[in-house]
Order: sequence, then structure tokens, then C-alpha cells
Amino acid sequence: MAERNIDFDNITDRRNTRSLKYDFTKEYGMPGDVLPLWVADMDFKTSSYVQDALVRQAGHGIFGYSRERGTYTGAVRRWHKKYYNRVILPEWIVVTPGVMFAVAAAVNAFTDKNDAVIIQQPVYYPFRDVVVNNGRRLVVNELYLGGDNRFHIDYDDFEKKIVNENVKLFILCNPHNPVARSWTEDELLRLGDICLKYGVKVISDEIHADFVFKGVHTVFAGIKEEYEHITVTCTSPSKTFNIAGLQISNIIIADEDMRRRFVKCFRATGYCEPNSMALAACEAAYLYGDEWYEALRAYIRKNVEYAGQFISGNIPGVTVTEHEATYLVWVNFRELGLSDEAIDDMIINRAGLWLDPGLMFGSGGGGFQRINAACPAAVLETALDKLKKAFTHI
Repeated sequence: MAERNIDFDNITDRRNTRSLKYDFTKEYGMPGDVLPLWVADMDFKTSSYVQDALVRQAGHGIFGYSRERGTYTGAVRRWHKKYYNRVILPEWIVVTPGVMFAVAAAVNAFTDKNDAVIIQQPVYYPFRDVVVNNGRRLVVNELYLGGDNRFHIDYDDFEKKIVNENVKLFILCNPHNPVARSWTEDELLRLGDICLKYGVKVISDEIHADFVFKGVHTVFAGIKEEYEHITVTCTSPSKTFNIAGLQISNIIIADEDMRRRFVKCFRATGYCEPNSMALAACEAAYLYGDEWYEALRAYIRKNVEYAGQFISGNIPGVTVTEHEATYLVWVNFRELGLSDEAIDDMIINRAGLWLDPGLMFGSGGGGFQRINAACPAAVLETALDKLKKAFTHI
């Protein structure tokens, strides 16, 4: 059976499908005709193998309790070995309904109330929310924009804050959303050794690992054996295969004691069995989705490159940070000297676009906007042309 869904130029109407991205403009205070390139899901149909697996599952007609079994864990292990060169054991895999569910469970498993948790802003904003909403103290190690147009880590600040704030847990974004960095092994080693030195456990969110365009993805826990004993690695097919609405993630925990504590904590939420549709979709994706994934990756690479060239070449004072990973383009408006409110207003009301404003990722995101480039090229071209017209002769 051949892959059918590799025409990524095809535009699928997503309106009136309960789509968060398209159907909730009013609830988010947006104009009804706004073009959305915000939340990180793609405008592409998933692999036909995934679709077929879901149809088969639905055709059975019974949707009782379900669990993963050998064929499922084998598919997950196959994907990790092929694309990350990482050998994981079946017992290391804990299935949860999402990465942020797992991050919250890990925060509760490895810290107590008022303990300090460190994150690196600008970063995916639910990290902040899950720390604060669980009664932990938020500590921020701010990333900084270097002369090479890439964001970098302030290691001295990272270590100083771990010591001064008695940090217990570090939430790492690897690759980093939204600044589009694929952290190198040397960068991760410096972070990891500091965490080892002070007994800090690590949650490594690696959900964007399949979209590294420069270099290769480095699994944090795989760098050193010692890191395996302090790390919870969060992975999922949701970004890669555009199945976030099915809610499934594979959390990799090599250390037996950490895994036991994590499982105890997430089961305390009342969650037990993953849903059968999600299991079927993930297994099909990781067993048969290679052709679709590799074609998708090539398509998104072209979109990202086009966005960077178009913006830097056509909108004076606006640039794109060096893009290494994710399908999320991090756009710098700072040279325009406008407030974040003014930038938002121009993007929404003059360009007619719905993007993610940089401030939502932390104060270090001020003056930036995040564009989701995982859409048909024609849609991206239309959006960027709207952006150009809105910011020309301001």
C-alpha cells in the first residue's frame, strides 16, 4: 500500500471542525476573517497509514479500555533507534495523554510545594504555567540573542540561580520552542554537568526532535549514562504526524526509581489507560510513516527557508533568527522601535494575521512574533505578503 497524503500543496478547509486554530477567533478576540498561523499544529493531513489505522479501529465499533502492548512499544523503539540513534528498553516507556500532562506529573513527582524549578525563557509558555499553577517557585535563566543571530545560554546565570534559589528541577526545551535552536551536544553537556553537580533533575521536552534542519537531534539523556538517572524525556508523535488532538505521548525514563515515582504521581490524577485510537495512530505512524515524514520534513524546510528569505529581503527592519529546528519561525521586529502592543495591532488589524506574540513566551520574547510555517506554501506566501504590506512605509 502506497502513501497517499504527500501532496502538501493541497489546501484543506479546517473551519467548522472544532479546530482550535481556526474556529475560535471570537473566543480569542480575533477578527473572524483573520488568517491563523499561530498554535503549533500543521495544516497537513496526516500519513494515510495513520488514517487507515484509525478507520480500522473505528470500524471495529467497540471502544473499551485499552493498553499498549509489544507491537506498540516496538514501534516506538524502532523510531527512536532510526531517527535518534537511541536504544530504549520497553520498560522505559510510559504512555501519557500528552507532554504537558507528563511535565506536570514530573513537577509533582520530583519537587515539593515552594521548591524552585528553572526554565529558559523565552520558552513554550505552558512550562511557566505548570510550575506556577502547581505551587512551585519559578526561576528563569534568560536566553540571549548573540551576534550570530542565534539565541544562547547564559551558563553562569544558570549555575548561579541553581545555587542561590536551591533549584530542584530543570525543564529543558530540546529543540527549543520558540527560538528554533537545536542545542549542540557541547551545550547540553554544560547544562547537564551543572545539573549533576547540584543534584538537579531534568525534564527534557523533545517533542520537536523530528524537525531538526541543521545538525542532528541530540537526546539529552543519551549523552552520558549519568544523565539517564536524572532525566525524564518527553516525546510524542503529535507534532510530527499532526495528531495532537488524539492526545498521546511516550515518556522515556531509564531510571527505575524515577519511573516508579513518576508513574505513582500521574496515576494519582486518575488517569490509567490510553485511548485505543491514539495507540493505533502512534503505532502506525512509527511503523509505516517514514515516507510521509521525510517528504513533510523536506517541504517544511523549504517553507522555513522561504519565510526567512522573504522577510529579511522584503520587510525593512524585520529579520528572522537563524533557524535550526521546529516548524516555528521566530521573527524579530525590534529594530522597528515599536511597542509589542503596536506590533500586535499591525499584525492583526492591518495584516489580518493571527500569530503568537513573543511576550507570551516570557519577557525575553518582547519584540518577536512566532509564525507557524507548517502550512501549504501558497498559504504561507499569502500570509507573508500580507505582513509585507502591513509593515511597508510605517
